[in-house]
Amino acid sequence: MEKYIRVPLQDEEIKALEAGDYVYISGTIYTARDAAHKRMYEAMNENENIPLNLEHNVIYYMGPSPAREGHPIGSAGPTTSSRMDKYAPLFMDHGLKGMIGKGKRSKEVVDAIVRNGAVYFAAVGGAGAILSKTIKKAEVIAYDDLGTEAIRKLEVENLPAIVVIDSKGNNLYETAVKAYRKIK
Repeated sequence: MEKYIRVPLQDEEIKALEAGDYVYISGTIYTARDAAHKRMYEAMNENENIPLNLEHNVIYYMGPSPAREGHPIGSAGPTTSSRMDKYAPLFMDHGLKGMIGKGKRSKEVVDAIVRNGAVYFAAVGGAGAILSKTIKKAEVIAYDDLGTEAIRKLEVENLPAIVVIDSKGNNLYETAVKAYRKIK
C-alpha cells in the first residue's frame, strides 16, 4: 500500500504502517552515520546533551556527496544500517521513531523497534542521485569535522522508502523470502 507521512512521526501513524508499505516521507529528518552515532552514543552514556532531539524524529543513515551548484545536496543514497545496530536501541529508548537505511537489522534492533513503537524504512541503494531530488534543504548542524558523516538537518518532500520492519516486528526481509520460496 502507498502512504504519505510527515515527520515528526506520530504514534498512530506508525502503528498504521505495515511491512511492505511504500511510503513518501516529508518534513524534517536528520542524517547520521557511524562516527556521528558513536559520538552521540558516548554523550548519552555520559548524560550529556546531543545535537538533536530524538523525540519522534527520523535518522537517515546517509553521507552525501558534495552538492553541485544550485542544489542543496549531492547524491544521497542510504548506508548499510547494520553498522548502526550497536547504537540504535539506545536512540529508540530516547524517542527515535524512525530509521532509513538499507539492509538487515539485528534482533536487538528489532526488539527495540517493537518495544518503542518505531519503524525501519529502506531507501533504494544505488539511487542516491534520484533520492537527492526529494531534499529541498540541507544544513550541517553538528560534528562538521566529520565531513560527509556530519549530522545534517534535511527538509524532504516525498522521499520514497519501503517499510521493512513495522512497529509490530513484521520484517519484510523475512516475509518476502518465505513468499518467494512458496512461489518456487
